[in-house]
Amino acid sequence: MKEFPERVYTTEEVKTAKALIDEGYKHNLTIEGSPDFKEKVNHALELIKTAGYFEFLRVYIRKIMEIDGITQLRETEVAIWANKFAVENPVDAASLLIQKAYHMKEYIEGELYYGGNAEKRSVAKRVEFLQVLRDKSGDKNVKEECERLLQMWKESSLAF
Repeated sequence: MKEFPERVYTTEEVKTAKALIDEGYKHNLTIEGSPDFKEKVNHALELIKTAGYFEFLRVYIRKIMEIDGITQLRETEVAIWANKFAVENPVDAASLLIQKAYHMKEYIEGELYYGGNAEKRSVAKRVEFLQVLRDKSGDKNVKEECERLLQMWKESSLAF
């Protein structure tokens, strides 16, 4: 199997990344940041595992890195840059990571991964994740937080 490109920017790099993913490639997910950041991200990753989305995340994300700026997907780096506030709430953080992984999936597949319709699709995936987590988790607090976030998204014009 060829090696995953260091960056995914050129047409050739995107084609290579897509071919590897189609063959079953998954990243060894790394987390970079302060010990507190790593702990919070790991908590979110446990929730992602509970919901059954961890392998999906590993396909499309290579690294989750703490930054001081605005949380964003760095498509060319196959990475999520997240600030400490983005990972404060583990349930919300887990849904955010899945949303960003879905953006990355669309980027790799050559879809329009930004703008109004793309945002609606990715929010729908975030909502879907929260519903699955709510249904699969045995933790009452996680279930309640999923419900609270689902209600918030329902009230938002983006979600439906």
